[in-house]
Amino acid sequence: MENELNGSELGTKEYWESSYTREIGNYKSHGDVGEIWFDEDSQQRVIDWLVKQQDIDKQAARVLDLGCGNGMFLVGLANEGYTQLTGVDYSPKAVELAQNIARDNSLDISYKVADLTQPQDALGAFDVVHDKGTYDAVSLCPENPKEKRALYLATVEKLLRTSDSLFAITSCNWTEEELVLSFGEKFVKHHTIPTPTFKFGGKVGSVVTSVVFKKR
Repeated sequence: MENELNGSELGTKEYWESSYTREIGNYKSHGDVGEIWFDEDSQQRVIDWLVKQQDIDKQAARVLDLGCGNGMFLVGLANEGYTQLTGVDYSPKAVELAQNIARDNSLDISYKVADLTQPQDALGAFDVVHDKGTYDAVSLCPENPKEKRALYLATVEKLLRTSDSLFAITSCNWTEEELVLSFGEKFVKHHTIPTPTFKFGGKVGSVVTSVVFKKR
């Protein structure tokens, strides 16, 4: 039986709208792109891993960033030569900030508002789907988090083009074992991206978990 996380304002749209409204102001005033939610290095680790995958065509592969926030993950991929890039977030203010940053850097990245607990057939299908903290935020929703996680995963499954498409997820709330268990009906683990570990009480653990899945 899955444990549930305690509900938090981090799982509400209102929190993120307020946060990104503030960050838009900071960006316009100071050029500050804003914070990257938990462990910026883990985002770069996923980018580095994708760049090393020789079977991914940077020009042809369609990449979708779920809960894109300020869009810096896709900016990183654009700087590595990826061209088919889309980001979605349920916060219109996050999308506005990401669009401003992409435009000011002369990058052709598509950003859209989307609630991933609802079907997103209009987005199409993708070769790489990325999630850093969005599944976490869904899990922190004060109302019906288990149901919303199931709806979210059903959406992700449909967004993957083929069984060889990749779903890369980084979490600070769920361990690799918990993710594999929760995703088991729809996804199979393909790869674990190493993250820094710590040792406490004779046990080794990680602050964050990064796992790549493929759909069954």
